Amino acid sequence: MRAALRSPTRLLVLYDSECALCRRCRAWLEHEPAYVEVAFLAADAPEARASLGPVRPWLGAELVVVSERGEVWLGPGAFLMCLWATRQYREWSYRLSGPALAPVAEKFFHMVSSRRATIGRLLADDCADGRCKHRR
Repeated sequence: MRAALRSPTRLLVLYDSECALCRRCRAWLEHEPAYVEVAFLAADAPEARASLGPVRPWLGAELVVVSERGEVWLGPGAFLMCLWATRQYREWSYRLSGPALAPVAEKFFHMVSSRRATIGRLLADDCADGRCKHRR
């Protein structure tokens, strides 16, 4: 008999606190209604380095999401888990992880991620309270 799969009830998002785009994405996600608890930790925080040894090489270089059970998602998978956590975009996380769109979503994530410094410079850091100018 197979054990029933349980969905995570808490996600820890490790992000690059030096990146304007990452900070803006954090602010957006913090204010999205979610099905699960989402907590944030700067990738360069001492507690991230101390407690997340196996993912240490990716901290700051990749988006990292960790569940309360120790499941880890990196890069595009972490991006999809962030969408999965939200009430508004969970359905999109399923669509984007399916066979037709997964390659497109992965390429898109890598394209944005590899240009995040440039994109961050283009964006004013105007999302501190979660009310980003693009949402007005």
